Amino acid sequence: MTKKDAPQSKMSESMRICLDELRAHDHDRFLTLLFAPAAQRPALIALYAFNLETARVAETVTEPMMGHIRLQWWRETLEGIPKGETRGHAAAVALHEANAFPIDALSALADARERDLSEDVFENMEQLEAYAEATSSALMKLAAQALDAGKADSAGEAIRHAGIAYALTGLLRALPLHASQGRLMLPADILLARNVDPHDVLAGKMNEELRAAISDVAGYARAHLASARGATYGAAILPALLPASLCDRYLDIMTAPDFNPFVTPVDVPAFRRQLRLMGRNIVKRI
Repeated sequence: MTKKDAPQSKMSESMRICLDELRAHDHDRFLTLLFAPAAQRPALIALYAFNLETARVAETVTEPMMGHIRLQWWRETLEGIPKGETRGHAAAVALHEANAFPIDALSALADARERDLSEDVFENMEQLEAYAEATSSALMKLAAQALDAGKADSAGEAIRHAGIAYALTGLLRALPLHASQGRLMLPADILLARNVDPHDVLAGKMNEELRAAISDVAGYARAHLASARGATYGAAILPALLPASLCDRYLDIMTAPDFNPFVTPVDVPAFRRQLRLMGRNIVKRI
């Protein structure tokens, strides 16, 4: 997708800024915007831009306290949006212009990102899946509601599983980045079962133990993806679920023999992702 192909006609400057941020830092969701009805695209752009801002907090601060302050800034900013008080931030302005989301639901997304600033590891997959549901699934639910509230309400299982699958896949893709920041997002029970030394992970050392742990988490992601595909949902909310359709290829790369995420980035060319999304849109399934 080129700039001229992007869904940005008749947009405010704030929406254009948000779209550029998504193009640069959340390209999967950026690509899915083309498949949403034009009338709903501004709401999705605003939502995804806000999510990008809160999701990147832990990656852009030098110490947790600064991250907590930033998230609190967002909570206070959200409270002012209904009154038009946006503090001049493009994502906040876009949310005000879209006027499509309950403030408490957006605040819950910011609250869930507090976990990113914790030094505690997830004790087990249940905790990691709960985190994935509070972040990725919650975001998909809001996107689905913006597309068709009625269809979203009847597609809870599809949204939940698709969101968890995409989040788990994303956490595996981000393993090298998190390790470089001293963050370990893989669950402790799997690391222990596979005899993975956390110090090796944080040092960027790939070994068979870590490979097995990655495969375990990938297995959970695939299971959630299968559950999402087996659930019932209307075609109207498909654009909200489409990011999950890209999980298969990412997971195939990460679980390939001899793959080393600390050496080779987990990436799929944009044109291949576009083709995948187009194919899924045609059959109306993720």
